[in-house]
Amino acid sequence: MGTFGRVWVSCGLLMLAGNAACQETIASNPFAGNAQALREGTAIFQTHCAACHGGNATGGSGPSLIAAMQRGITNEHLFATITHGVPGTSMAAYSSAGDSTTEVWKVITYLSSLQGKNDAPATAHGPAADIKWSDLLAGLKDPQRWLSYSGDLRGERHSPLVQITPKNVANLKSQWTFQTGTQGKFEATPIVIDGVLYITGANNFAWAIDARTGRQIWKYQRELPPGLKPCCGMVNRGFAVLGGKLFMATLDAHLLALDIRDGSVVWDAVMGDHKLAYTATIAPMVVRDKVIAGVGGGEFGVRGSVQAFDAATGKPAWKFFTTAAPGESGGESWSGDSWKTGGGPVWAPGSYDPETDTLFIGTGNPGPDYNGSVREGDNLYTDSLLALDPATGRLKWYFQFTPHDVHDWDATQTPIVTDLRIAGQMRKVVMTSNRNGFFYVLDRVTGKHIVAEPFVTQDWASSIGPDGRPILTPGHTPDAKGTATCPDLFGGTNFNPTSYDASLGLVFVSVREICSTYNSFDEKYVPGQKYTDGSASSLPKEPYGALRAIDAATGQRRWEFKHEKVGFPGVTSTASGLVFAGDATGSLHAFDSRTGKDLWSYELGWSPDAYSSGTGIFAAPTTFMVGNRQYVLIPSGTLLTAFALQ
Repeated sequence: MGTFGRVWVSCGLLMLAGNAACQETIASNPFAGNAQALREGTAIFQTHCAACHGGNATGGSGPSLIAAMQRGITNEHLFATITHGVPGTSMAAYSSAGDSTTEVWKVITYLSSLQGKNDAPATAHGPAADIKWSDLLAGLKDPQRWLSYSGDLRGERHSPLVQITPKNVANLKSQWTFQTGTQGKFEATPIVIDGVLYITGANNFAWAIDARTGRQIWKYQRELPPGLKPCCGMVNRGFAVLGGKLFMATLDAHLLALDIRDGSVVWDAVMGDHKLAYTATIAPMVVRDKVIAGVGGGEFGVRGSVQAFDAATGKPAWKFFTTAAPGESGGESWSGDSWKTGGGPVWAPGSYDPETDTLFIGTGNPGPDYNGSVREGDNLYTDSLLALDPATGRLKWYFQFTPHDVHDWDATQTPIVTDLRIAGQMRKVVMTSNRNGFFYVLDRVTGKHIVAEPFVTQDWASSIGPDGRPILTPGHTPDAKGTATCPDLFGGTNFNPTSYDASLGLVFVSVREICSTYNSFDEKYVPGQKYTDGSASSLPKEPYGALRAIDAATGQRRWEFKHEKVGFPGVTSTASGLVFAGDATGSLHAFDSRTGKDLWSYELGWSPDAYSSGTGIFAAPTTFMVGNRQYVLIPSGTLLTAFALQ
């Protein structure tokens, strides 16, 4: 036994009693800064200590050792406590077949590394969880955080992180998995704050999770009423955050504020009547002091809306209806009383432009879906991008992608706010890959279209006219016999988010090359019942999915990587030159953002009935730092899986 060990044998119990004189005679950690000792200490801690103190030393049934060190407990005091235990508690004296003294110092080397590198996450009760509006505006400038659905409010979903690169991505390995225990499509993007993940899942479950280990910190489950009628699964797309609150939409059309510390409900606001088939699956947005969300139910004859609530109290602030009533601007675009059951759901988050103080958010299809004869007119403001004043809900402008839609082509894709050089001129733009098969670039101040080019096979429109309206191809109106049209009812892409690398001028989007047969017939509207007046079935003719890179300034394809099947995965890019995206068979990929070369993949599981069962990937990856290590996270099936360089 070395000198430091002999001294400790004689002084350990005195140290536990607080003997300062003995404390002064103790040698410091002999392994400080030793990489081999750090690795060995990590293994010892995980084997002997993690069961009580947590895999990251932030606490479990035993106390948080990181918190103890932050309160001033010294390494020497830790040595005494570990070596001799604490009488009258479950903390027994440490012993091993080897040199116990050396092993204890190696454990302390590991604990010190967590504290010194800020490698251990803040607990859910820590002050770091108090997120301000300025933090949301900063987007991804803090590498330890991912504070909104897209990472930044402008919808770019492009991370500045560069630790994982095209050269080393082949060394990416799974670090942990978290089992949610609830079935259904996993479509959420997590909020990440200083080492803690906050994520929602199917059936309105939610969790706070240690980002280093996958350990659950707390869990919340909404008690849902029976008889809910979501059109497309019991899904949820994630939290928003402000102050010490997390905001979640619920399947019974409520908006909740949860205490970020423990998941308890702070306030509960009603957005719609679930008995009339109103639902809410959107990831809310925060703009200043307001939480903004929308209601679903477009296939059930609801009247869609965007709604804002006071973040502190849950008090309603404003509501913008997406089907215009008589006497309102756009009311003339609906025949008779069809606006009352006109759909226009708002079920995916928008983006925010701080320069013009504008909220951009997309709206869903009109109802009934396939029979336009009962709702003659353009049916404003369905299938549109809305530019709203976030303080009042006032409409600044709108752009309708598919007037009088009869193919179920929602326009709810999260738009991207940026500046582009087009034809030699810098333009303030908002851009989106629309479900109708066209990629659009719009002037974000005026709403006038600049670019509109097909990004998938489509045959319903010959082009987009100078006024932004599609020039229709005859023969694509659904009827009783059925008409074949491309793309299918799920669109050239769907809710799954895109990403944008401004340095390359490329938008990365998961596309769907598939067509449908559309049928139309008459149904009577019954409150709370499905109201589609028709059906659509995908055609089996050589469908496939792909990841495509689109030139933002021209709408032209720069490269693509084909997948065997069509699906719904989202995309995230990084400043190191990578694009992370899933595929329809449940694998996560890393692509070279310049060339589309597939550099790495990891199979997470899939089944042929993926859409109904929820297996496979229906979400976009996120990436963030915990201490000095970059993680990539993907929800898939019932699992969250985290990756890092090995």
